[in-house]
Amino acid sequence: MKEIRFRLFIVIGAIALSLYLLYPTYQDYRNNLKVSEKLVQIEDSLKKSTPKLTPIEIKELITTKKDSILANTLDYRSVREKRIKLGLDLQGGMYLVMEVNTAKLLERLAKDADEQFLEILKQAEKESQISDENVVTILARKLQEKNIRLSRYFGSIREDDSQIISRLKEQESDAVTRAIEIIRNRVDQYGVSEPNIQKQGSRRIVVELPGIAREEEAKRLLQGRALLEFKLVKDADFAIPIMNRIDEALARSSGVDSSQINTTDTTKQLTEEEFARQHPFFAIARLADPQGRIPDAYVKESDKSKLNIYLQSEEVKKVMPDNVEFLFDAKPIVGENGENYFRMYMVNKTPELTGGVIVDAQANIDPTTSAPVVSMQMNAEGAREWARITGSNIGKRCAIVLDGVVYSAPVIQSKIPSGNSQISGIPNLDEAKLLEIVLKAGALPAPVDIIEQRTVGPSLGQDSIRQGFNSLWLGYTIVAIFMIFYYKKAGTLADIGLIVTVLLILGVLAGFQATLTLPGIAGIVLTMGMAVDANVIIYERIREELNSGKTARAAVDAGYSNSFSAIIDSNITTFFTGVILYQFGSGPIQGFALTLMIGILTSLFSALILVRVMFDYMLNKGQKINIG
Repeated sequence: MKEIRFRLFIVIGAIALSLYLLYPTYQDYRNNLKVSEKLVQIEDSLKKSTPKLTPIEIKELITTKKDSILANTLDYRSVREKRIKLGLDLQGGMYLVMEVNTAKLLERLAKDADEQFLEILKQAEKESQISDENVVTILARKLQEKNIRLSRYFGSIREDDSQIISRLKEQESDAVTRAIEIIRNRVDQYGVSEPNIQKQGSRRIVVELPGIAREEEAKRLLQGRALLEFKLVKDADFAIPIMNRIDEALARSSGVDSSQINTTDTTKQLTEEEFARQHPFFAIARLADPQGRIPDAYVKESDKSKLNIYLQSEEVKKVMPDNVEFLFDAKPIVGENGENYFRMYMVNKTPELTGGVIVDAQANIDPTTSAPVVSMQMNAEGAREWARITGSNIGKRCAIVLDGVVYSAPVIQSKIPSGNSQISGIPNLDEAKLLEIVLKAGALPAPVDIIEQRTVGPSLGQDSIRQGFNSLWLGYTIVAIFMIFYYKKAGTLADIGLIVTVLLILGVLAGFQATLTLPGIAGIVLTMGMAVDANVIIYERIREELNSGKTARAAVDAGYSNSFSAIIDSNITTFFTGVILYQFGSGPIQGFALTLMIGILTSLFSALILVRVMFDYMLNKGQKINIG
């Protein structure tokens, strides 16, 4: 028993770890059942209270309510982030392939674009649609055929064509990166759960949006132009009194007598319920500085929608100036309780400057402070405006806003006459590079066209899940019956190893937060057939050793040692095939390849370690080995 103890611990540890990683998936399943029960009650209530609602309107309200419950309940959201993610083919939603319009990009980059250039560019665009060459290469070739140097339209006269072509290709790639960042930002703000956004080829972007089935909604979400703005943050002397008036207006609208509202000291000891009743605004928007020197506030992620409803109410609009608005940080900070908090700023509604003036941005490390910074350069018009803005607002903060969220709010230290400025206070270089992309995105948003789109309905996704798992269980049943019929007790051990193999595959998928797709289920089904292949080789070798007169223990030892090389060789070749499929494939092919590779490794673990441990245990107990 001592000789198998270490292997037994490994087996038990692997199974326990898989169950631990799969537990959030089970919790999410239970949570969905609870939510479904609540939604049935809500639906019945809606039908009784508002009989005029059509079935479509009721369905939309129920869907909205479900999304709200799953998104705003901290426990539910935490579990959903750790569960096995479902691909678009299993969940339903939108699949789109978008392509950066390189021709439009080159047209914007060109200087003095005349009719001749536009005609050549149009020809290059048409040729690129039926050729493997990109627009930059074709355009350069056509210009060279007409003895026109690229420096006539791009770069400087001292640059040769190869340098200009290299830079244009780099700018094309950079435009795709910026487009991906814009799309990801919009998708995150929209609240799509588990989106998949990735680059395909040189200028294509594949976007999968689970849960979205309306085509126009997806197009508006993805094709809208990103808007970069520079807005001044209001000082405490201006912002705090307005916040107080908002708080009082909300309290009065909820029926609180003005004489009961403690307006002089909001830090007075009150119960949580009393504070929320007397100060509904500050109960949600907690000031970053209780002394009121900084007017920023922190809002829980789950309270953002409630606060937005407050700010849109007529009572608040009456006391809040028309020229200011509240904006949130792009990324939250995590509180001690694990809740996400967003910093909220009061800013001028009218921007001082927009991102169209940015011509370049660069993330690097400040040599004097060793802290990450982002340097940006504006055009001549932007430099003049920036000098005026910074000169008249020294000591104030200026928020850098993309699509309505704040990425940074640095303090203006001095007048900046050159159009060169630097943003500091960034936590790390990765954040600085992200901000660099955001700034460039505002300067040159690359046009994108939707070239392919597909809609997968949720009912079709449920059918795919049901059919996929039916094939999984059917495949297992057939293999299990064959193994038991042909190899008797040893076949039963192989069937147990098969169950553990599937458990380990799902555990690995959950641990790495991989996405399970329909081809992925096909990969698991194929793995089950391949998993017993190793057992078949081992059992046949053991049977030969037993027939030659060896003892059971010697036959098992010889069977495993003589089968090892053949099993490893066959599985390695299949594994490398999976690597090639994953590397050069896309979408469904990658899903199949991923589960196939994981399945090969886990099936080897089950056949060579788990089943061997069970054999050794039986031998130690003196039980008979029955190979059929």
